[in-house]
Amino acid sequence: MPFRCRYYKSNLPFRYPFTISGGRTKTEQPALVLGLSDGKTEGFGEAPSISYYGISVEDMLRDLTSVFPKIKQHTELHPEEFYAEILNHLPNNSFLRCALDMAFWDYFGKRQGKALYALFGTVWSDALPLTDYTLGLDTPEKMCAKMRENPWPVYKIKVGQENDIELLSALRANSSAPFRVDANGGWDLKTAKQRIAQLKDFTIELIEQPLKPGDEANMSELYNSSEIPLFADESCVAESDVERCAGKFHGINIKLTKCGGITPALRMIKKARALGLKVMMGSMNESSIGSAAIAHFLPQLDFVDMDGPLLLQKDISDGLRICEGKVEISGKAGLGVDLYNWPYTYEMLGKSSI
Repeated sequence: MPFRCRYYKSNLPFRYPFTISGGRTKTEQPALVLGLSDGKTEGFGEAPSISYYGISVEDMLRDLTSVFPKIKQHTELHPEEFYAEILNHLPNNSFLRCALDMAFWDYFGKRQGKALYALFGTVWSDALPLTDYTLGLDTPEKMCAKMRENPWPVYKIKVGQENDIELLSALRANSSAPFRVDANGGWDLKTAKQRIAQLKDFTIELIEQPLKPGDEANMSELYNSSEIPLFADESCVAESDVERCAGKFHGINIKLTKCGGITPALRMIKKARALGLKVMMGSMNESSIGSAAIAHFLPQLDFVDMDGPLLLQKDISDGLRICEGKVEISGKAGLGVDLYNWPYTYEMLGKSSI
């Protein structure tokens, strides 16, 4: 039986306004949630909409309506084969590819009766990376208050303002936990060198994207002088970016939505390891659906930032639990999540009219 696809537009509010360098602030996270079902088994996927990359939920729905008739017969493929099909039809929409690829992996895992990490050939253990808790940009007073309200074993701190050191000093006075600093490309080379020199005694695990993407010559210079590991984020979007990060970064931060889903992420990890790069996987404020997909990569990661469910006021599924940085999954097949009731009104693709 061919796939049918149901979907709805999620719009989950943040617990606090979320701000990063450049003054980009949002109070809610729109996303596309979809299910692929053959009538017996259904897999779920999610892709948040990020204005920085110019992909809206409406863009994803437009492309979904166009592409679904071309892929709905592919219920028996391996996920890698299914991904090749959607890549052929959706070369310019990695966000929708992610949602479809994730849903297919969930569907495939359920049919195989295996959790995704097992399908990846990895083993779940108690010695997996802890997820950080992200503090979005705000005044030092408000960020310290958020830290006190959310005690955590490791924090990710958004920076990229004139008062970065003042801010980090105030936060360090309130916690001895390791920090991960994320500049989101908000520094120039001179500022980055100054900041890194000032931060060497702050117990900083890593710095994400210190310079703007594309500033490769300056990144090479910064890489050669930095005493703190530097990780690519905006500079490592797709599979083709991994090789360019060698010699400029110590590691890469993979985002499922940006790279196109689980299938390309697996290949990116393999390529990064071959190049001697560390591997982190990051959040784009996914609910527990997308965050569960990240969780199944944990045995392959050095660091993880999957705090979307912690930053949002509401969730749309269960089966994932994060307690003091430790990630717990349900152990069920596929993603291992169960959606709460779908909204009473949702739209369906795959009817006889399509």
